[in-house]
Amino acid sequence: MRILIVEDDAALARGIAASLRLSGFAVDHDPTGADVVHLLRTAAYAAVVLDLGLPGRSGFEVLREIRRAGFPIPVMILTARAAVADRVTGLDLGADDYLAKPFDPAELEARVRALVRRASGQPDPILTCDALVLDRSGQVATLAGKVLPLRKRELAILESLMTRAGRVVSKERLTAEVFGFDEEISPNAIEVYVARLRRHFGETGPRIVTMRGLGYVIEPSRTGAGP
Repeated sequence: MRILIVEDDAALARGIAASLRLSGFAVDHDPTGADVVHLLRTAAYAAVVLDLGLPGRSGFEVLREIRRAGFPIPVMILTARAAVADRVTGLDLGADDYLAKPFDPAELEARVRALVRRASGQPDPILTCDALVLDRSGQVATLAGKVLPLRKRELAILESLMTRAGRVVSKERLTAEVFGFDEEISPNAIEVYVARLRRHFGETGPRIVTMRGLGYVIEPSRTGAGP
């Protein structure tokens, strides 16, 4: 899944981005908030991490713009302000969570994961398909109880497919959710990662079916399916 960080402190933004990438997220950065609405219109973000103390404008203004533009995307506010009134204002303007600085990166990661799960309508961190189990919190996939040695990109694509199990997910959607703007992407990157997942699943795991011209859909395996 793809996260947008709106934070003017470059060092802090890099630290947040590194932490979220270790959790399997693709990350983009807007240092001022001036491009937030444009970015949300052009990419499939799962959540926004928004600092209140932006240069030249308040994070509250950016949050107001996001909501007035009609985006229901989860927004987590980051701020050094400890006043209850600021928290109330942010929540009333449509923020979904609030984290005061300084914070533990592990807590930020956990809160972002929870926001993304709730927004997807699947708050349970555990996804299943046949004997395949994906723990989104721990970023671990198991098949028949055996841990699969999946890389971050493979886990990200698997999560995108499993949250929409039985439905077609376009190649464009997978690309938008898994890769950030500043990452180099080969034309067949998604095909390569899907092929790797299929090899890990073998004959007994779920099937990732290619729907030509449409995308991919994950389905129960023929051997695991009922009559």
